[in-house]
Amino acid sequence: MKLKQLLTVGSSAAATTLMTVALSAPAFAQNAAVVNGKAIPSAKVDEIVAEVKKQGQPDTPELRSQIREDLVMREVFMQEATKQKIADRPDIKLALENARQRILFSALAQDYLKGHPVTDAEVQAEYDQAKARMGGGQEYHARHILVEKEEDAKAIIAKLKGGAKFEDLAKQSKDPGSAANGGDLDWAPATNYVPEFAEALTKLNKGQTTDTPVKTQFGYHVIKLEDTRAMQFPPFEQVKKQIQDSLQQKKLAAYQKQLRDAAKVQ
Repeated sequence: MKLKQLLTVGSSAAATTLMTVALSAPAFAQNAAVVNGKAIPSAKVDEIVAEVKKQGQPDTPELRSQIREDLVMREVFMQEATKQKIADRPDIKLALENARQRILFSALAQDYLKGHPVTDAEVQAEYDQAKARMGGGQEYHARHILVEKEEDAKAIIAKLKGGAKFEDLAKQSKDPGSAANGGDLDWAPATNYVPEFAEALTKLNKGQTTDTPVKTQFGYHVIKLEDTRAMQFPPFEQVKKQIQDSLQQKKLAAYQKQLRDAAKVQ
């Protein structure tokens, strides 16, 4: 074969190769990877990146590479699970059906709330009602020491009368939430406590400590009242989301009852 013919044949082959690559490029662009012949669309990577960005993480090549690798591993595992017929096992079928139901239930609830949203007026009304119920109530800043035995509580009271500091003795309290903080329970209405504790607390004067142990279901308490004040109600914006969530749950509960009542159950 002459040189001119070789160059002609070479040029033709090169052109064919370039054309093949050019035609295949869009297909490669559409897929993030191909695992044993199964394509993973690039759109799937984009979808996950969009979700991650909502959480404040930047879109970087490193992030996309990590997501791609995760999707590849998922596909590898799925193919192996399919090969081993894992999905045919009774326990797995049940688990998959339960997961399917949970997803559908969640979607149904979200759709219902979209069609029956909690309005700002409803949230404001709930806030106003709660504030009215609180009225001019009192809050108490209390400390306590909790022990298991009555004689231990009496011994603590005797030490306090002898000049011991409440905060020091509180270190032996069985209440882990307050022991390390001098027995401090912070500000709270009396209704936050069990009846026996609340009754003893409301009888104390500012700076006074109970003269006898207070027995509750938790053990024996020695209680000190630091101070009282008018009930402090949180500002609307601070609790708006919490009230909204609560009202949504009430709406969903009512919807659930409506569906249950309408169902024919034999």
